[in-house]
Amino acid sequence: MARKSLREMSGIANTIARSGGSQPERPPKASAPALGALQGSLASIREIDPNLIDDWGPVDRLEEFTAVNVEDDESFERLKSSIREGGQQVPILVRRSKVAEGRFEAIYGRRRLKACRELGIKVRANVQDVDDATALLAKGLENAARRNLSFYEKARFAEAIQNAGHDGATVRQVLNLSASGQSHLTKVTQNVPVKIGDLIGAAPKSGRPRWTELAELFLSRKLTERTALDILAKIRATSNSDERLELLIKEATKRGAKNSRETREITPIEGVTIKAGRATLSLSVKKSGANAEFATWLESNLAEIIKQSYAEFTDINSVDDN
Repeated sequence: MARKSLREMSGIANTIARSGGSQPERPPKASAPALGALQGSLASIREIDPNLIDDWGPVDRLEEFTAVNVEDDESFERLKSSIREGGQQVPILVRRSKVAEGRFEAIYGRRRLKACRELGIKVRANVQDVDDATALLAKGLENAARRNLSFYEKARFAEAIQNAGHDGATVRQVLNLSASGQSHLTKVTQNVPVKIGDLIGAAPKSGRPRWTELAELFLSRKLTERTALDILAKIRATSNSDERLELLIKEATKRGAKNSRETREITPIEGVTIKAGRATLSLSVKKSGANAEFATWLESNLAEIIKQSYAEFTDINSVDDN
């Protein structure tokens, strides 16, 4: 597939989003076209029973699976009312199902699809024959053209793309990211438990600094999933996702400051003690008894272990803001 620039593809995505009118469906093509070829196939708009359309691909928005989504519910109701009163103005993008004859897969436009399904009307859809890579690009570009994903939605979308078997280069192309930009997203998804992210929500006004701060709290063990769940459970139900994130960070930071005044002692295995105080972190290992051989080995290898850990730490905690 010939490589297209993001600017060219964004223009195509905008054209797809604006396409209208009910046209006869074109015959299916023998092979999946490059994304640029979609511009020449805009006549494939048809009305389809929503019950014949299945979801496809990584989830890109949090509103359908977050546990707390009051603001998203209101937004969806406005969308449904708009379609009820004025009709569906923008088609969704689908492709023919690869596993079931007569069915389709939704590439983007799931909220419009859901609205039409609940209204009991057919959904206007642009039917295209595209492969997985092209479909992912179209999904990412449609998000950029219609409504930017929040930082956390991007992080979860990037994770979902990779979990679906695609590499980092595909993630960066779909979301128009630099390598360091992708690492910032990964830091959040690797350290903020999914359950906590679901309870917070998309937090559209909160960017990388706040989510990174939350990730750091989990990474430094100043915040655990259990504690975060307890804090979130006490936040009033009417709080929006940005407020939930802010209140969680504030409360966790307050608790972390209180705990930091005390010396904590951890014994991961018998004979090994880690002490964490306000200003120092120390490790002690008994060189007698059952731990004698381990203590000797650790004495020879501890410097290299610390060097490797520090290299991993600096890689994960890149300060590059690009």
